[in-house]
Amino acid sequence: MQHGLNLDIWTTWPGPERWDEEPVLANFPEWRQNANASNLQDIRKAGFDFVRMPIDPAIFLEDASDRRITRLIAETLKSVDMLHAVGLKVIVDFHSIPSDVRKVGTNQILADKDLFGRYLEVAGRLGKALSGTDPATTAFEPFNEPVVDCDPTLFPKWPAMLEQLHAAARKAMPKHTLILSGGCWSSAFGLAKIDPGSVADDNIIWAFHTYEPYVLTHQGADWTGDSMSYVEGLPYPPDLMGAKALDERLSIVRNTIETKAPEERRDELLTGFNEMAGGVTNYGMVLAMLNEPFDKAEAWGKEYGIPSKRIYLGEFGMIRQEYRKEFRMPSSWRAAYLKDVITAAEKRGFPWSVWSWGGAFGITLDDEKRAFDPVILKGLGLKAP
Repeated sequence: MQHGLNLDIWTTWPGPERWDEEPVLANFPEWRQNANASNLQDIRKAGFDFVRMPIDPAIFLEDASDRRITRLIAETLKSVDMLHAVGLKVIVDFHSIPSDVRKVGTNQILADKDLFGRYLEVAGRLGKALSGTDPATTAFEPFNEPVVDCDPTLFPKWPAMLEQLHAAARKAMPKHTLILSGGCWSSAFGLAKIDPGSVADDNIIWAFHTYEPYVLTHQGADWTGDSMSYVEGLPYPPDLMGAKALDERLSIVRNTIETKAPEERRDELLTGFNEMAGGVTNYGMVLAMLNEPFDKAEAWGKEYGIPSKRIYLGEFGMIRQEYRKEFRMPSSWRAAYLKDVITAAEKRGFPWSVWSWGGAFGITLDDEKRAFDPVILKGLGLKAP
């Protein structure tokens, strides 16, 4: 694996009340709704050699009958075959996400011992089904972005859970490569807390994710719960148009927070934004922040003798356009950022997969025709098919 693309997850998927309907199950995983064979061939022609295929485990766990689980696994295998048919390797990514509106999300899985036990069972069942695929072209990532162990003063919770997860997945598929990560949102900081000797397995690729600098990559994102919903128009690099222009744009964001944010949260959101913006006032500061997780992952690999090809940047990206908002990030800004990220990865020999094909962070021109943005592909060192 060298150059990868994350496929879509949960952009237009219906609520749980429809999860047993035939039209819903027939288009699982969700990216299949607006994709055809030609679209998949374009991924390979662009220069991607693998995809990371996210699957939300909530639909396997929330009030799920055995019939539904069996059907979901069958559709997953069908999807893997479709991707293999166009020459793409596949990471099947059991992609839990935090959610306050569903019964099953990342926080619930990690906090509830019984639910985590059920999660291990379902992950093992999916792994067993995947064990019939070619180990040379299929890998399994049994958990996405554990949202624990971000507080350095607390004893880490994730390493012990990771051992259980590895044992369940490895028992189900003894020959396939597993993709594992550390805690704190699969960050390099979380990876540094993992002793790979605890799983004693050479057929593992260790993943980390980074979206630094966050204040630039998540502009306009409504779902973050912080000031990012009110941020837009900050260029990449931030001093692209000069220090005066950047100051003007920062002032506009501050004014937006002061006038449009809920009154009881304005001071908190403004303080948070100022702290983030203070770290990205010039290109040098941005590059230092961008490279920090790569330095940490590289140092971890050297400490434990993990070859660079077995350390993988599983997610990175810059928002294209938040849903229902007018501001669209210029492709040239996004391409410049993506180029800096892959330069950092490839300098260290790390394979990578960009987030994502479609959705708010999509690298296509739109989610209907699925045509790649040629400016973005150039930034990634690839070319339009």
